[in-house]
Amino acid sequence: MGSAEQVEYAAFQEKVRRTVFLDNLSPLVTESVVRTALDQYGTVKSVEFIPNYLEPRNMPRCALVEMEKEKQAEVVISTLSEFPFMMSGMPRPVRALAAVPEMFGDRPKQPDRQLKVHWLDPSDPNFEVANKLKQLVKKHATENAVILKVNSNPSDSRCVRYCYFIVNELFVALKHQLEKEEKLAKQQGETLKANYKKYEMIDSLMADGTVRRLARRYNLRISDDSGPSTFH
Repeated sequence: MGSAEQVEYAAFQEKVRRTVFLDNLSPLVTESVVRTALDQYGTVKSVEFIPNYLEPRNMPRCALVEMEKEKQAEVVISTLSEFPFMMSGMPRPVRALAAVPEMFGDRPKQPDRQLKVHWLDPSDPNFEVANKLKQLVKKHATENAVILKVNSNPSDSRCVRYCYFIVNELFVALKHQLEKEEKLAKQQGETLKANYKKYEMIDSLMADGTVRRLARRYNLRISDDSGPSTFH
């Protein structure tokens, strides 16, 4: 029997395994919409939307959806990865991934975890990564300071210029994201067309008797019902 922290963290890990991370959700999607869409795969226990404070309101958002059982979460992930899945008229399919502990803002402390701090030598492989993170933190701090200053003194020309720079960077990033999404939508459309052509070909082969002739030729039996044809 482990400590209370170990028991709590073990229960949290089970929750993580039951949870699906949904991306590309329309801003119009509500909790009831998510529940209705995923109820066909199992019981939805909870839905938590993850706000994105760095993008406009009309951009896609994400959610953590906890299913009743781990197997149900696996089915959701595999199904949405294989087939295009739309919600509330979003022009691009919803993406589903397995959740990881870092996605949860209320995650408990990991038992026996120790944080070690040490200086990095410039020759260390992690030095460049740490330096980039340091510069990114400085940039975010500067942007936040400028925003606060603009709110207190909107007429400051330096703040206005910097805000214009930030907006321009954001526009470039969003443009790049939209280009990627358009490429994805095109690929999904081509896949749907290819699958539709395959189904059309199968229907035509069934209608003109080709499948039955091949079945007789290779001594196969076809189930004669209204559902999909199966070979025995």
